[in-house]
Amino acid sequence: MGDYKILKEKVPDFIKALDKFEVFAPVKKGDTVRFEKIDDPSRATLDFSNTNVPPKELMFPETETLFRYRVVSTEIEPKVPSDEEKRVVLGIRPCDAMAFSIVDRLFGWDFPDPYYQKRRENSILVGLACAEPCSNCFCTSLGGGPANEEPLDAILYDLGEFYYLKTITDKSEAFVSSAGDALESAGDSERAQATELAGSAEKKIKRTIKTEGIPEKLPSLYDHEFWTQYSNRCLGCGICTFLCPTCHCFDIQDEIEAFDGRRARMWDTCMFAEYTLHASGHNPRPTRKERTRNRISHKYSYFPTKFGVIACVGCGRCINFCPVNIDIIDVLQKSKEV
Repeated sequence: MGDYKILKEKVPDFIKALDKFEVFAPVKKGDTVRFEKIDDPSRATLDFSNTNVPPKELMFPETETLFRYRVVSTEIEPKVPSDEEKRVVLGIRPCDAMAFSIVDRLFGWDFPDPYYQKRRENSILVGLACAEPCSNCFCTSLGGGPANEEPLDAILYDLGEFYYLKTITDKSEAFVSSAGDALESAGDSERAQATELAGSAEKKIKRTIKTEGIPEKLPSLYDHEFWTQYSNRCLGCGICTFLCPTCHCFDIQDEIEAFDGRRARMWDTCMFAEYTLHASGHNPRPTRKERTRNRISHKYSYFPTKFGVIACVGCGRCINFCPVNIDIIDVLQKSKEV
């Protein structure tokens, strides 16, 4: 694959040149950074630690219409939306990209999800290697790293006055050929600087957890009071799941007005009591203790048992944004000790 560099003052020109694609990049609004579709290249920023909301919403929207329909006599005419646009996701952190490779297993399993898969097929992932990991990052404990390339198509390294761009897949050549004069050739010097930056960033990750044995241990704690000390603090707000790049729970509802309707899918969370509430009124997870147990066990036991990989990338968002400071690393470490 190729090696290129982009002078920082040419980044807006680089984005503008990608006019054959929809470009999504981080946008800063106040204290919040979130991926948005870029119509004005000056709105994009690559100067951030990580987005508050993970870019999972680009493949799995917070709310999406699965199809619209109109009732005509006794027949229904479905109108399925299509998403055919080719897209470039610019500046995604390696941990969030790795999350796609995990969630791919679910949305491609048994009955493949055409909505998710179409967006994934049409998206080129351009990563941004971390230079300064956050205090609660622990990606190296889950097989990732500040410059992990799975499943990126290309990756950027911030080398001061310019970004070094390394293309990884054939897919990436499609947008490189569109960039024109915004890209310059790079060589051994830039590659060496990128390698040094990645090594330096990895040494800055201070928090770790050894995951060996956790998937096997958690089922034995099913009825253990261990879960009480954490669930008693939990507010049940769902922040830990909504901001998790691998959480994928959803609800489906029909919305009808006169003869027109739509079937919509929207994010849901296993931390809400209504999530498992039966029509009979019975709830198999009646308290936060059971819901806390399910959240941790699903990520670190049920998912790896089913798909062979832990459903966590160590991005640290659930720790950073929990209003009562529940720390998943602490939960996992204590689970090994009880």
